[in-house]
Amino acid sequence: MKMKKEIKREGKIFRYGLFIVFLFVGMFFLGRSIGYVVYQVKAASISEMQVENWGLGFGKEGEQPTGNTSAEELKKYNAYFLGNNSEKKIYLTFDCGYENGNTEAILDALKKHGVKATFFVVGHYLESAPDLIKRMISDGHTVGNHTYHHPDMSTISSMEKFKKEMDDVAILFEKITGQKISMYYRPPQGKYNIENLKMAKELGYHTFFWSLAYVDWNQDSQPSHEEAFNKLTKRIHSGAVVLLHNTSKTNGEILDELLTKWEGMGYTFGILSELVENIE
Repeated sequence: MKMKKEIKREGKIFRYGLFIVFLFVGMFFLGRSIGYVVYQVKAASISEMQVENWGLGFGKEGEQPTGNTSAEELKKYNAYFLGNNSEKKIYLTFDCGYENGNTEAILDALKKHGVKATFFVVGHYLESAPDLIKRMISDGHTVGNHTYHHPDMSTISSMEKFKKEMDDVAILFEKITGQKISMYYRPPQGKYNIENLKMAKELGYHTFFWSLAYVDWNQDSQPSHEEAFNKLTKRIHSGAVVLLHNTSKTNGEILDELLTKWEGMGYTFGILSELVENIE
């Protein structure tokens, strides 16, 4: 009888010990699973806030370049950098940080060729050159949002601050023109992160990078006409979103001839709304 009791007691101890082992093993794997989920969430958050500088990779002359983010990935956030490869069409855009006397020549060349462009403007440009803004609209061009203060937008993580940079431009533009600004956004300096693209989309904007640009912004070292033509004709491609700066003396001087050269190569010109419609 005593032996039976001992056996029962040992059996209970064994089962209890086994239960404790399974409990600890279960807690171990549960802890690992929770840790993995937390890690994945943190990793996703870090990835969304990771700063990107827009960049391009060029292949053969006349071929579309690749971006450091694919067109398919960008499209998720209503963001683009080039149009369809099936049409020899160019989408001409200008970034306007300030006025230094070259925009009139640019507008004259565009008007002569019947080309419509998009001008991405900052707050200072709106404040200092309202008459040129009015002429852009009168000539049938599109004006987009380049933020009010031209900051590194990838450092802005709150929607409130992001929205203010955009709204301040939109409000002043409407005050000058009596019209709503086109809902097109270009990140200053091409700096962005995925969270920025999400915020722009949430505000109703389409984000536009570019597929062709050259070093035209340095006032102390403007490219020669030959250098500009070399870059802008050899690297032009179907669906190109071309970024030029209105502050470039070279651009003001060569645009008429550049448009003639592109036309001679068989290219026509489109507007960004067409690019979006053709892709979507």
